[in-house]
Amino acid sequence: MAQTVQVADGRSVAYAEWGDLEGVPVIALHGTPGGRLGRPPDEDRIRKLGIHLITYDRAGYGWSERHRGRRVVDCVGDVATIADHLGIGEFATMGGSGGGPHVLAVAARLGERVTRVQCDVGVAPYGVDDLDFLDGMDPENVREFGWALEGEERLIAEIPKEARAMKFRVAMDPTRLLEGFELPAADVAILSDPRIHAIMRESVTDMFANGAWGWIDDDLAFTWPWGFDVTEIKVPVEIRFGADDVLVPASHGRWLASHVPGATTVVTTGSGHMTSPEESIKQLGRVAFGD
Repeated sequence: MAQTVQVADGRSVAYAEWGDLEGVPVIALHGTPGGRLGRPPDEDRIRKLGIHLITYDRAGYGWSERHRGRRVVDCVGDVATIADHLGIGEFATMGGSGGGPHVLAVAARLGERVTRVQCDVGVAPYGVDDLDFLDGMDPENVREFGWALEGEERLIAEIPKEARAMKFRVAMDPTRLLEGFELPAADVAILSDPRIHAIMRESVTDMFANGAWGWIDDDLAFTWPWGFDVTEIKVPVEIRFGADDVLVPASHGRWLASHVPGATTVVTTGSGHMTSPEESIKQLGRVAFGD
């Protein structure tokens, strides 16, 4: 399932294709941590919808080579190269959690090729005047962002240990993916869904195949200037967030909704950070075909 392409600076980037390879192309940008194997569990439904889903390992994850010092905006060249390699002109795109800032970068810089964008439970910029970045965030995430603010060396000391622990927990019991977080009931229920357990096991193993560099570099990039401004975006964007999210608090979604020009906003009440298999298919269809 790992196909590779060489990008402009010589790095190798891995991607995967799902569903109907002749269908409407949607490029999905994974969260933090994550990788190309994260996708809705029922590929037949993706195929029947007529969607060509493309996922890829962001630099440093899975089988994509590291891009040390990358900013959020630096994903744009990788996405464009994958689309070019596959002969795709226009495409829709979606990103969740840590993929949220990256999908907004694609919207800003590849707007002439992007039809629709969905940013789901996306992280907002750090250090802006009108957002308390850590307010409402689970203590585990607050701790991790504290490491990021200390710099790369601290993350190198801590994140590989977190990655090993995550791999062990998921191998034993996928419901323990986020053990230690005080999750809302909605997220606990989704993590207990057996339909996603096989995907969780394979994706968590694969995303750290060459170390935890992607996770380290994501954390750094979120605390640095993104390299673009969301006010550059001119394509249709849907901002979604959960009212009870403790991983990326709702305040981040509200900030993005108020700063991305013309964005439509969907607030899911009674939900947190996770998306159920049914909802993931529904949202994939929305971003591919619109309302």
